Amino acid sequence: MIVFISSFAYYVIPGYLFPSLSALSFICWIWKDSITMQKLGSGQQGLGIGSFGLDWSTVAGFLGTPLATPFFAIANSLVGFFLFLYVLIPIAYWSNLFEAKRFPLFSSHTFDSNGQTYNITRILNNKDFDLDKVGYHNYSKLYLSVLFAFIYGLGFATLMASISHVALFDGKRILEMWKKTTAAAKDQFGDVHTRLMKKNYEAVPQWWFQLVLVLTFGLSIFALEGFDKQLQLPWWGLILACAMAFVFTLPVGVIQATTNMQPGLNVITELVIGYMYPGKPLANVTFKTYGYISMVQALGFVSDFKLGHYMKVPPKSMFIVQLVGTVAASTVYFGTAWLLLASIDNICETDLLPEGSPWTCPGYDVFYNASIIWGVVGPLRMFTNYGNYPSMNWFFLIGLLAPVPGWLLSRKYPEKKWINFIHMPMLLGGPLSLPSAKAVNYLSWGAVGIFFNYYVFRRYKSWWARHNYILSAALDAGVAFMGVFLYFTLQSYDIPGPEWWGLDSSDHCPLAKCPIAPGIVVHGCPPVL
Repeated sequence: MIVFISSFAYYVIPGYLFPSLSALSFICWIWKDSITMQKLGSGQQGLGIGSFGLDWSTVAGFLGTPLATPFFAIANSLVGFFLFLYVLIPIAYWSNLFEAKRFPLFSSHTFDSNGQTYNITRILNNKDFDLDKVGYHNYSKLYLSVLFAFIYGLGFATLMASISHVALFDGKRILEMWKKTTAAAKDQFGDVHTRLMKKNYEAVPQWWFQLVLVLTFGLSIFALEGFDKQLQLPWWGLILACAMAFVFTLPVGVIQATTNMQPGLNVITELVIGYMYPGKPLANVTFKTYGYISMVQALGFVSDFKLGHYMKVPPKSMFIVQLVGTVAASTVYFGTAWLLLASIDNICETDLLPEGSPWTCPGYDVFYNASIIWGVVGPLRMFTNYGNYPSMNWFFLIGLLAPVPGWLLSRKYPEKKWINFIHMPMLLGGPLSLPSAKAVNYLSWGAVGIFFNYYVFRRYKSWWARHNYILSAALDAGVAFMGVFLYFTLQSYDIPGPEWWGLDSSDHCPLAKCPIAPGIVVHGCPPVL
């Protein structure tokens, strides 16, 4: 309660009075007129050297709470992040790979060949909301910032590394456990928690799960085929998406169970439907939702059941509570989204929002641009010789082979336990929250995670065991409750914070977004000769 009240009270400062506290980038304040220095120092639009935030939402808002992530997972993620953002990206950008200097270093937007934001209306048919091929050929190929392009490459690599890692390190054990759970001896298999649960409570009947599956699948078919087929995805796309979620739930679940971090299927789902059904942006995001979010929800469901299993909650009660909670939460979420879209002018349009507005929607900005990349233009025109980024396909092979050296070393030197902590899916996937998350988010998340889950864990283990997770929950809850409180009491009535330098929600690095290629003219940026 002490931490919750403190977190609740403090968040009024970065959440309303002093939003600039979320990202303090001192290099930009010193070199106010240097594009290069602002690219290096900006924590929100650059490499974030020396940048940090004094706001818990900066620490945990994009990457999750670091207090609940084991140190080896934090270390792997940070190694991947540092190699990516401070080695690969600077080399690629300043060597002008993929015409990188024409565009911002750090951006999730799409661009044309002149360095301007891609005008999507020029390549979309207004009637069917699909690709106008003539308009596309008369306009420009689609370009990405070099960081965004390599993020997709890492997405390919992480997916393959996840499969390869689980197969090499856990495949044999998974097969053995599968045989035990399907064999006649399965009643004797299980730990003390399983035996106590079987003794005291009835299991959830399988037909409960099957009924939910049939109902949701039927409603999904209705949603796709009804409403004049506005979602664009045919019925077979739903079956394929569900099959992909089913196949990847186990390997991704194994990684999440050991690292508290989850490799995503968003890239592979976008890639598959982008090739099979190009030029259909709504079909692409719908397929991604059924293929990727279905797996996320499945693992969340299993995680909740696991918690209830350890807490000895009756399984039937857990099932009912989860079902009711899912219906209630999705209804409230939909209603809230509808309310915000209808009541907040220029929501998510960062160029039109007033200073200090919190409604910048960085995650949805990435989602929207992904619908252009994979849905409208499609992977054929992006990641083959027809587009600008065919070399990204090599990351599939890189990811597949990446876990092999660590596995071979662990077999040759089984006494060296530290080798098993080299986790290639986490290392490759560490930077994948970029560009929604920024450099300042990673640096703040990593600093807090290392302090609590390395230093405090080793030095004050009894305190860590008693307070670490409660501290995390209290900090999260304080920010969440104050965020809701601020909206309903002030922001919903268009009452902004006091006008001053600190009200800007950016990190005061306006030049970090500017291109450095000669001849490219962008509004708000000095010309480069």
